[in-house]
Amino acid sequence: MTSLLVTGIGELTTHDDEPAGPGPCAVVIEDEHVAWTGRARDAPAADTAVDVGGRAVLPGWVDSHTHLVFAGDRGEEFAQRVAGRPYAASGIQDTVDATRAASDDDLAARLRRHVDEAARQGTTCLETKTGYGLTVADEVRAARIAAAAVDEVTYLGAHLTPAGTTPEEYLDLVCGPMLDAVVEEAGHVRWIDVFCEDGAFGGDAAARVLAAGAARGLGGRVHGNQLGPGPGVGVAVAAGAASVDHATHLGDADIDALAGSSTVATLLPACDLSTGQPPPPARRLLDAGATVALASNANPGSCYTTSMALCVALAVLQCGLSVPEAVRAATLGGARALRRDDVGHLRVGARADLHVLDAPTVVHLAQRPGVPLTAAVWRAGRRVPAPRCPITEEARP
Repeated sequence: MTSLLVTGIGELTTHDDEPAGPGPCAVVIEDEHVAWTGRARDAPAADTAVDVGGRAVLPGWVDSHTHLVFAGDRGEEFAQRVAGRPYAASGIQDTVDATRAASDDDLAARLRRHVDEAARQGTTCLETKTGYGLTVADEVRAARIAAAAVDEVTYLGAHLTPAGTTPEEYLDLVCGPMLDAVVEEAGHVRWIDVFCEDGAFGGDAAARVLAAGAARGLGGRVHGNQLGPGPGVGVAVAAGAASVDHATHLGDADIDALAGSSTVATLLPACDLSTGQPPPPARRLLDAGATVALASNANPGSCYTTSMALCVALAVLQCGLSVPEAVRAATLGGARALRRDDVGHLRVGARADLHVLDAPTVVHLAQRPGVPLTAAVWRAGRRVPAPRCPITEEARP
């Protein structure tokens, strides 16, 4: 094994029950995993070392909701929206048309570019969905391309009903031949998702999609309560889904249901900002005891950003969370939304995903919104070519 000592840490966020203690801290990485954390003066020997000069270190972001297998551009739609046209998800079909027309190489290159863009900003674990193909061949293709580039792949055949078919016919396809083909041919698909909203799929249809996925061994996720109150939360909780995402328009019963379940409320505040929706009720959810995650919802239409730091800043400035709560939601919360225990924290045994800020504390993430603060990133113990600050490793005698 090779080992690396990351020392000179001004503030260390591990999400461990036992804090590292006062004073400069350190982390030891052995191969792909965290081997030790604590005070720098107590650190064991390592093969190489890097001094981060008093900067803050936290787990890499876990972005549990993106849509990054796509082609085309929806800049004109965005311009119309900021000029006053309400968002209604109708532009998804434009992306479907462009994605179907694109080559495999084009889709893979676009995906890789966005994954690299996210990594340079500290995202070390990323989920993405299909859903811009909506034919058997195109959904299989999207899942296969995604599997080669990201940590978690979600089948979202139930994104909308495409032109040329009826909702009943399409739902039969989504829950039957399309699902079978994605599971059997694409590989690396762990999740099934459904857009449960007016204009997409109702509660009964969403429940059927989740049940079909569960029968094929896929965990459930739900797009719910984005554009208004609806059945999404109830469907997700009843099915034992890992997460309900958006969760913007929640009543007291929705919050109580989430608080009493294992379903994570994944909030997408950058999407709500972009589409003119109110901020999600993050404070109410946490106070009720629900588990909250933050994710980017990176996609070409409603939220074209890969910046998890922006999501953290918005959660603090608009949604009532403290900075530590927002950081926890964007790391450990995302891991729980993906039902993973190897990422989102820096406890011993975790995957060595480290995010070094060019700042002494995580408070700067909200205090300096929009400023690129990522100084260095390690993913699974390997340095991501991302730093804008000169942090170099040195061999240890």
